[in-house]
Amino acid sequence: MKTITKHYIDGAFVESHGSEVMDIIKPTNGQVIGRVTLGDEEDTRRAIAAAKTAFVSFSRSTKEERMALLRQLHKAASARLDDLTAAMIEEYGGVAQFAGLIVQSGINSFLAAEKALQELPLTQSWDKVKVSMEPVGVAGLITAWNANALFICLKLASAIAAGCTVVIKPSEMSAIQTQILIEALHEAGLPKGVLNVVTGLGITVGAELVRNPDVAKISFTGSGAVGEQIMRDGAKTMKRVTLELGGKSPTILLDDADLNQAIPSALIMAFLNSGQACAAGTRLLVPRSRLDEVKKGILNAMPGFTVGDPADPKTAIGPAVSQKQYDRVQSYIRKGIEEGAEVLVGGEGRPEGFKEGFFTKPTVFVNVKNDMTIAREEIFGPVLCVIAYDSEDEAIRIANDSQYGLHAAVLGTDLQRARHVASQIRTGRVVINNMTDDPQAPWGGFKHSGVGREYGKYGIGGFLEPKAILG
Repeated sequence: MKTITKHYIDGAFVESHGSEVMDIIKPTNGQVIGRVTLGDEEDTRRAIAAAKTAFVSFSRSTKEERMALLRQLHKAASARLDDLTAAMIEEYGGVAQFAGLIVQSGINSFLAAEKALQELPLTQSWDKVKVSMEPVGVAGLITAWNANALFICLKLASAIAAGCTVVIKPSEMSAIQTQILIEALHEAGLPKGVLNVVTGLGITVGAELVRNPDVAKISFTGSGAVGEQIMRDGAKTMKRVTLELGGKSPTILLDDADLNQAIPSALIMAFLNSGQACAAGTRLLVPRSRLDEVKKGILNAMPGFTVGDPADPKTAIGPAVSQKQYDRVQSYIRKGIEEGAEVLVGGEGRPEGFKEGFFTKPTVFVNVKNDMTIAREEIFGPVLCVIAYDSEDEAIRIANDSQYGLHAAVLGTDLQRARHVASQIRTGRVVINNMTDDPQAPWGGFKHSGVGREYGKYGIGGFLEPKAILG
């Protein structure tokens, strides 16, 4: 049983002023594995005050000094890679084959930010004008539970690179992961007050960050509803915002695709992180002429997507993070059936042999229309909708017929054609044939998928403001 009672404020672990205690539930069996004392508004104000004081000197640090700090943060976090991965598996239910990659990606964010900062010009001059890119101020970083270490490291790296001080509100459902990570980052020796962390609820800690006039910037990853509220409430103090709010990502399978490669790729993207990923390719658009082939291919490939103990390296799909999330996914599966979609594989309830835990059957719907609820709303579970199209233009229209625009994929053998299709999809990122990444490429979305970008110079730029001196 792990007990967490402290926050990280002004360079030290301090007892929580807030007194509400929350159980930490292991998603594989529903058992309590820990308890965390949640912070309140007073904890948050103390953290903001520490960050505000530290900003005075840290904002004047040089590019070289900040690059050195990013290297120190990478080294410190790397020392706890195995502990962080184990915690993600236990507390969140992330499968081992994904958890290790996502934690390592988070740790590598510090080196990626160092590289981007090195190449990013922070001053520009012409005639009698000098423009400098200045850190925006104290930043509130609010992270989600589905990739806790990644989100914290990514946002922190960009903020540090820009010269901002931060207050992080991690998901309260990731308290064990957060504790390990902050213990690690403490060893990097950041100046006091540059990094502050208060674990608590969005309605208390998050709300204080958004309304507090001493916080200049909010970077948030989470639901669209909360993102909209942050924009509304933050407007009162002219908050700068970066919002990553999810997606309903289309995967367009072109008629020239090699199904032996395309179908496994499509399923990997659909069931990424057990479906609990904003980039998950949950709409698979298939040429009607090849629909029967695709259905047969999916049935043949599904045995490779095993549900089980997330600690087992062979497991592809783990549990939902919580009972609430399990119930949400089940309600969408029922809704899909009620609206007339056909279950090709999966369906309601737990997989055979699972009597406890928040495990869902990986489910593939066919005969889906793009106006069905399961094709419109983000389910955040291992549920894939197969939608037929009759022409390339129709596929592009269906892909773009969504309130979201975060991520997409195109599968086909003619790369020039695939790139041409990709160029017409209104999403922040499109991959060709495989789920791939580049830590310098921008991440973020169009439409309701958010505002602003993260990663590389684009992420650092979100924490900077231009200042001009003339004369």
